[in-house]
Amino acid sequence: MGRAPALLSQFLSLSTTAGPHFRASMTCRLNPRKYLNGTAKIPPIRENLRCLCSVAVSEPATSEPSSTPVKKRIVSGVQPTGSIHLGNYLGAIKNWIDLQNAYDTLFFIVDLHAITLPYDTQQLSKATKETAAIYLACGVDPSKASVFVQSHVRAHVELMWLLSSTTPIGWLNRMIQFKEKSLKAGDENVGVALLTYPVLMASDILLYQSDYVPVGDDQKQHLELTRELAQRVNYLYGGRKWKKLGGRGGAIFKVPEPLIPPAGARVMSLTDGLSKMSKSAPSDQSRINLLDPKDVVNNKIKRCKTDSFPGLEFDNSERPECNNLLSIYQLVTGKTKQEVAEECRDMNWGTFKPVLTDALIAHLHPIQVRYGEIMSDASYLDSVLAEGARKAADIADNTLKNVYQAMGFLR
Repeated sequence: MGRAPALLSQFLSLSTTAGPHFRASMTCRLNPRKYLNGTAKIPPIRENLRCLCSVAVSEPATSEPSSTPVKKRIVSGVQPTGSIHLGNYLGAIKNWIDLQNAYDTLFFIVDLHAITLPYDTQQLSKATKETAAIYLACGVDPSKASVFVQSHVRAHVELMWLLSSTTPIGWLNRMIQFKEKSLKAGDENVGVALLTYPVLMASDILLYQSDYVPVGDDQKQHLELTRELAQRVNYLYGGRKWKKLGGRGGAIFKVPEPLIPPAGARVMSLTDGLSKMSKSAPSDQSRINLLDPKDVVNNKIKRCKTDSFPGLEFDNSERPECNNLLSIYQLVTGKTKQEVAEECRDMNWGTFKPVLTDALIAHLHPIQVRYGEIMSDASYLDSVLAEGARKAADIADNTLKNVYQAMGFLR
């Protein structure tokens, strides 16, 4: 009889101390009893996941005015498995170049995620360095963004374990990518890490008190789980309960918002316009790798799947390959959608494919040249990664200290 009023009191006190953004989110979405016993369900993927242009993040009511505006923080990363391809670049890395000028940015190589399925131990270290070099070659500036390797900041793994203790197993069982990958790999090849890696992804984001996370359509469910975990931990351990343990009280984690790029977030396969361009696709013909030489790019575009419709056009559901190839052309040339539509409307495939090939080769050439320079200077790359890890660890360790304190550990 006495437990329900106590829970309500704790809930109200937390919403008071945690600020308007947290209070509104908690009031709308959390059932205190379900969140304590772990029976709450992750809501379905909602249509209100917003891109940057419509995001409004409330600041805590106690914020002090500052003469120097504090930049919002963005984190993102790519696995060092397979070759970095056009989909990774146009869907993620290319967008980072603009983001690093306006935000506090951390871009890392997520090598811990790369071991969730069988992998080549001889290649992991090499692929990690190559991925870091591609980041820099594409224009990520270490004077503006922290570039580092995920496993070099040990707080990622520590926070994952702490978050795992509060993650209901039912939440993970509903992850679509786990179902798809485990079905493809077979039970004997699926480790526990494939089930729990969304918790590691949540750790990657929450460690840095991230405001926004660039996500493609296939990652929205994982970000939704991250948001739910942040709210759950804030409710269970934050507020007055944390303050009584000597902490500052209020929310432990920021609840991050998705940042969905307006174009290029989902570059499709060259052999199937309905499937995403992927490192794991069995045929290398399905993707343009950033380091593909000119003759390989030319050959892949010549052989890519097209259709028999006259002319070229965007957004025809019966022509997914046409839409994909025009979108790629738009992104690598920097032209508007309208400009590309007008330029290519009356072209046939025989005319358009050489135009697309030339545009791709011209766009990739400076990246490939810069990549070669970086890989030839090992000390430079090592120093960038070491400095990036140091800056990241300063932020991550502070968050981890707060979580340990709020969860009652002896420090």
